[in-house]
Amino acid sequence: MKVFVTGATGFIGTAIVQELINAGHQVTGLARSDASAGKLVAAGAEVYRGDLENLHSLRSAAAAADGVIHAGFIHDFTRFPEVCEIDKRAIETIGEVLAGSDRPLIVTSGTALVSPGRLATEDIVPPFNPAWPRASEQAADAVAALGVRAAAIRLSPSVHGDGDKHGFIPILVNIAKEKAVSAYIGDGQNRWNAVHRQDAAKLYRLALENATPGARFHGSAEEAITVKTIAEAIGKQLNIPVVSIAPEAAAEHFGWFAHMAAIDCPASSRWTQEHLDWHPTHSTLLADIENGIYTQ
Repeated sequence: MKVFVTGATGFIGTAIVQELINAGHQVTGLARSDASAGKLVAAGAEVYRGDLENLHSLRSAAAAADGVIHAGFIHDFTRFPEVCEIDKRAIETIGEVLAGSDRPLIVTSGTALVSPGRLATEDIVPPFNPAWPRASEQAADAVAALGVRAAAIRLSPSVHGDGDKHGFIPILVNIAKEKAVSAYIGDGQNRWNAVHRQDAAKLYRLALENATPGARFHGSAEEAITVKTIAEAIGKQLNIPVVSIAPEAAAEHFGWFAHMAAIDCPASSRWTQEHLDWHPTHSTLLADIENGIYTQ
């Protein structure tokens, strides 16, 4: 297939591009800079210059593709509602080009807010939450109604592995270094799920090749890891104390990240693994922390 990939030079996108090429697909990646274009060429991909706000570039690249993976997102939490709207418009724009063609479109979402406090499964479709206005799944559903094989991959809060500089684990590590303690909130028994970037990349390829309109796939290799366990692993690597922070002091310690540090979001991928024959094989989150990739 000729596959157009947004976010192609990001932490996950670079792994997706390599996974697609290794499987025999032709890849065109969206690039907004010379440096990004150079990365794509070096990886063996073609380049389409543009960005998520340049709707003309999205239309043109999607029109020439047999399928699209939308892995791009502007990670600027200071203007989160605005970047969520940009994401929604990008999906709608690509969907309009693919309408009626039965070509696949894979968009990106997350597992964290599917069903906080209980095990998230692929069949749970939560209502739109204005407090967290990312509408990737809703936009994909609207596109699917136009005759596009649009599906969503819900990624874990921690997509980990070499090269992870801006994910949730680096945030926790940086806070731990700044405060000289590795912390968790309360008893620390709230749970995250996790997936290695290489396993996530394979999931994107399998979803593209086997997309079912409206499907939700879970990029969750480990369905439940307590935040206390994560904090302990970070503390051991940094050789600093591991401490509990009272819930009322969480905002002061973690800043804007307090909400994610407190969330309880276990997530199953049983249906995804069965439906796509996806079986994660790469290192676990704790193994990556213990191997020092986040603290060296």
